[in-house]
Amino acid sequence: MTDAVLSAWIEQTLGAVPGDIGAYQRALTHGSQAAANYERLEFLGDRVLGLLIAEWLFELFDTEAEGAMSKRLNALVTGPVCAAIAREIGAPAHLRLGKQARDDGAADSDNVLGDVMEALIGALYLDHGITAARGAVRRLWSNHLHSQTRAPQHPKSALQEWAAANSRRPPDYHVIDRSGPQHAPVFTVTVTIGKLAEASATGTSKQEAETAAAAALLAQLEQ
Repeated sequence: MTDAVLSAWIEQTLGAVPGDIGAYQRALTHGSQAAANYERLEFLGDRVLGLLIAEWLFELFDTEAEGAMSKRLNALVTGPVCAAIAREIGAPAHLRLGKQARDDGAADSDNVLGDVMEALIGALYLDHGITAARGAVRRLWSNHLHSQTRAPQHPKSALQEWAAANSRRPPDYHVIDRSGPQHAPVFTVTVTIGKLAEASATGTSKQEAETAAAAALLAQLEQ
C-alpha cells in the first residue's frame, strides 16, 4: 500500500491530512510485522479516547449523576466497540500483519482491531492535537453514543445486584478454557450463583467472557 493511498484513507476516515504518515503506519502495524508497532500509540490513544468521551458525556448529559455517566463511558470505550468502529472505517484492509498472525485471523480479532482503533486516535492526537482527535471521535462514535437511550447497566453489576436482592451468594467466575493464538485468544468463563444456576460464554479477553457469561445468566434468571 502506498503512502498516498493510506494518506487518502486517513483523511477520509479521521478528517485530517496526515502530517506524519509514519505515525499512522505504526498505528496499523501489528507486533508480528515489526518492532515499531501500535502498542505505544494504543496506550496513548486509550487515554485520549477516554478523556474525549468523558468530556462529551459531561456536555450531553448535564443533569446525569457520575455513576450513570461512568456506565455510559465504560460501554463506549470497550474493546468490542473500538473494534466495531475499526471495521466500520475499513481498518482491516490497512493492517500490517506478519504471515502467521494473518493466517491466524488477526485481521478480524477484536483485540487487535480495538487496539488499532485506539492507536489511530493516538496518532491523530500527536499529529494534529486534541481538536482534530475530538472531531474524529465525535463523528465515529456518534451512532454508538446516541443509541444509548439510558445509561447501560453492566451485566456483571446487574448480576451482582440481582444476587443481593434475592439473598443469594455473589456470582463466582471461573476461566475453564483458554485457546487460540497469543494475539487472538479465546477465553471460556463459567459463572455460578451457588447451586442455583450457571452459564458459560466465550470472549477475546477474560473480562469480555465474564461479561458475556453474566449476561447469559441474567437472561436465564429473568425468564
